[in-house]
Amino acid sequence: MTGKREGIMDKQVYTTGEVAEICNLSQQTVIRCFDRGQLRGFRVPGSRFRRIPRESLIQFMKENNIPLDQIEMGKTRVLVVDDDPAIVEMLVELLERDGRFEVATAATGFEAGMQTREFKPDVIVLDYMLPDINGNAVCKTIRTDPQLAEVKVIIVSGVIDRDDVERLFADGADDFLQKPFSIEQLVTRITELVRG
Repeated sequence: MTGKREGIMDKQVYTTGEVAEICNLSQQTVIRCFDRGQLRGFRVPGSRFRRIPRESLIQFMKENNIPLDQIEMGKTRVLVVDDDPAIVEMLVELLERDGRFEVATAATGFEAGMQTREFKPDVIVLDYMLPDINGNAVCKTIRTDPQLAEVKVIIVSGVIDRDDVERLFADGADDFLQKPFSIEQLVTRITELVRG
């Protein structure tokens, strides 16, 4: 993969030429889609240049069944599972701001199972105490599915004793972080597990 191609993947705002390259379309087609409102973006003030934010490009690609591999190569997919919306919001914001992660969320063990199959995360950051089932039950479920064998699981919890932590590892967790933890700690653990 060329350095230029890698640079395009990391951007947050794209030119119509870059969108054409990523989507394998002509630049004229991209401009037409932009002008019709099918591809949302903005014009650079005082010029004819059009710019497309990453989120709009991803939405356009999904709506038109264009594979996302071109834009998501190299990003680590992280599923954050916690029933505390403030924690979820903070983790999503910090991980996405880092630029190396694509993030999805779930608030229950049931949602975590659904999202794991749909989103196919590389790493799950899983709260131990969920409203429906505990983190170790989610772990066990993931570990029984051969298709999810590569998924890494980091359990996070504020109140848990040593025996429970041992049980989590026995049930298939790859790592454990005691709350509160810093985002640097979490990012380090995620990248180490993925490189593993």
